[in-house]
Amino acid sequence: MVFEKLREIISEQLEISEELITMESNLMEDFDADSLDLVDLVMSVEDEFGVEVPEEAVENLKTVGDVVKFIEENK
Repeated sequence: MVFEKLREIISEQLEISEELITMESNLMEDFDADSLDLVDLVMSVEDEFGVEVPEEAVENLKTVGDVVKFIEENK
């Protein structure tokens, strides 16, 4: 459930096909996301899932799976 919703958000924000997004996908390397993209993504995650993502946690969110795990542990 979290993965499917997150995949929709990433697909929309980074303008990539949902089929290309897996739990192992690296946000910056696989999708050419820059730091501004990541800030936008974090804000969307916070709004959608009602979690607070501290700045120090953002640098550890490298893959889609990292983000899913963070959301599941903090919601």
